[in-house]
Amino acid sequence: MDNLKYIQGYLNKSIQVKKDLLASEIVLGQVSKVTDLIIEAYRKGNKVIIAGNGGSAADAQHIAAEFVSRFFFDRPGLPALALTTDTSMLTAIGNDYGFDKLFARQLQAQSRPGDIFIGISTSGNSENIIKAMSITEELGVTSVALCGESGQLKDMVDYSINVPSTITPYIQECHICIGHMICAIVEEVIFKTEA
Repeated sequence: MDNLKYIQGYLNKSIQVKKDLLASEIVLGQVSKVTDLIIEAYRKGNKVIIAGNGGSAADAQHIAAEFVSRFFFDRPGLPALALTTDTSMLTAIGNDYGFDKLFARQLQAQSRPGDIFIGISTSGNSENIIKAMSITEELGVTSVALCGESGQLKDMVDYSINVPSTITPYIQECHICIGHMICAIVEEVIFKTEA
């Protein structure tokens, strides 16, 4: 294998997905709307709850950490919770209720009306994310899907941010980019415009 050629090809494909994302007014509009909703939720004393599986679990933790710790500058922490971090809770729910209830059970316990739940699924078909989304309305929680261009999740949530790709690594790269943009705007609006 020609490593250099492969690396160049990979980067070109990844860049093209980001160009497609940049060209999609619909997707960018959803990112902007979700950002405004998060700002509004924080101003009302609510929190952001995030979940995903595998690489998307890592992205959920990453984004939550950016809200709680800091992004571009020092400021008070913002309440965010990744539902993927407590191994005792995950194994207890998985064992007692099944893996498909992993996030719904936690969302029922940890959320309150006005919170925002972001479910990350590159396929748009993660059963445990779908089950969690199915209870958001009764909990009074705004539902946001961060997914690719396919799958059933995008049609069952309040807001869907659909990366224009079906290739998992490229979708994940865009997901963290979108998470970073949201964190940057939220941080700037809440702490710099109110200072």
